[in-house]
Amino acid sequence: MDTQNNHRITVCTSCKHKGTTCRPGFELIEKLQAVIIEAGDAIAEDFEISGVACMAGCGRPCTVAYHGSRKATYLFGDIDPAQEVGDLVTFAQQYTHLHDGWCSSVDRPGKLRKSTLSRVPSAMIALETSDVRVS
Repeated sequence: MDTQNNHRITVCTSCKHKGTTCRPGFELIEKLQAVIIEAGDAIAEDFEISGVACMAGCGRPCTVAYHGSRKATYLFGDIDPAQEVGDLVTFAQQYTHLHDGWCSSVDRPGKLRKSTLSRVPSAMIALETSDVRVS
């Protein structure tokens, strides 16, 4: 697989709604996989979906991250598997075409405009030599 075109959606599988034992991450993964398969060519072939035990978004379940090689990473919270799957798929379609992953909140679909927990720029590698020592 060409790592330059690698895209992933990571869903927290530990998040629970307060006062319940419901862990909506597993349901969300299942729904996302089905909708992305159904979308076919509308989403890049290399878009992967996986779960992770914790993304520290416990206060805002269900937490979802978008990652791409050399792209900004997004973390969204308060995602309802019954309501926001369409917004997540639409954002996946957008994200694949953003060369650096960067977009404004007004460009994100539906609830994702207001449920962004974080946008982390892609890693920058310093190529310049420096005499400054880091301790």
